[in-house]
Amino acid sequence: MAIDRLLPTAEAADLLALTRDIADRELAPRAAGHEESATYPEGLFATLGQAGLLGLAYPEEFGGGGQPYEVYLQVLEELAARWAAVAVATSVHTLACHPLSTFGTQAQKERWLPAMLAGELIGGYSLSEPQAGSDAASLNCKAERTEAGYRITGTKAWITHGGRADFYALFARTAPGKEGVSCFLAPGTAEGLSFGKPERKMGLHAVPTTTAHWDGAVLDTDRLIGTEGQGLQIALSALDSGRLGIAACATGLAQAALDAAVEYAKQRTTFGRRIIDHQGLGFLLADMAAAVDSARATYLDAARRRDAGHPFSRQASVAKLVATDAAMKVTTDAVQVLGGYGYTQDFPVERYMREAKIMQIFEGTNQIQRLVISRGL
Repeated sequence: MAIDRLLPTAEAADLLALTRDIADRELAPRAAGHEESATYPEGLFATLGQAGLLGLAYPEEFGGGGQPYEVYLQVLEELAARWAAVAVATSVHTLACHPLSTFGTQAQKERWLPAMLAGELIGGYSLSEPQAGSDAASLNCKAERTEAGYRITGTKAWITHGGRADFYALFARTAPGKEGVSCFLAPGTAEGLSFGKPERKMGLHAVPTTTAHWDGAVLDTDRLIGTEGQGLQIALSALDSGRLGIAACATGLAQAALDAAVEYAKQRTTFGRRIIDHQGLGFLLADMAAAVDSARATYLDAARRRDAGHPFSRQASVAKLVATDAAMKVTTDAVQVLGGYGYTQDFPVERYMREAKIMQIFEGTNQIQRLVISRGL
């Protein structure tokens, strides 16, 4: 159903209306087929880019939308309510643009950022490694300074859009210790870069997740973002915003599951009554609705703090934790509402349940979010 949103401007309301139209027309009819066949939605991200939806949170100076983060996240939620994989990939692209937009030089921004924000170049985020997921400081991929630039050697893992993206926000080690991680804007066609087979995932089948193997690929020195040793600071600053993106995606997914459950409960009858009119089921749906509304409130609170220039790291972790746990619970309950039909692939709620699980894991597991929150206390 269309959410009654409290938006800051009439422009934002128009943007949400445009997003819903695109999502209903371009995403909703294609999602189930692509997810079932695990086929990539060719041309779809170009469509989103042409509509201005891939650079909403970035400056208009470089072709971005100049929108508050609270508006961008609600756009993301609308996309996720139709197709979670596309929304997650959109969130990751936005995350991948963050290092250049926030830490790049003026010359670097002028050279690359307009095409990135227009969706002409789609991005991936390459931080994790096989042995270094949430512990970003322990990564081993090396970037050795040479006369030609930086020679990259090592393996990265869990890259959304791996092998499909045009650029990657790449984090590699230029020196030992926590202060030895640096950030690079790496082209997806670099010689010496190859990708593993897409992971066989529980959900989000339409957008690949892969490993990347750097076999001595050389990046020009102007591909370094910020300074040597600043990579961990860049990565963590980006992840705070990225966690809000996942919170919004999880909320959209939970909303879709709630909508499907309510629609079914209005039509299915038992003992001469619609099942939504049975108190036991009605209360279950009420709890699902409360969880979705709470998830939305937490990510909007964090986004408004970000937009106002206030610290929001703890609130971002709260939002990611609350929204993704809510999505897991709501999608599971949606399957229960539909009963046996919910367990079949003839209805979308079983896919929603599978898709919700990963949201408790990426952008920092929910155990990591609890660690961040507790340290903030």
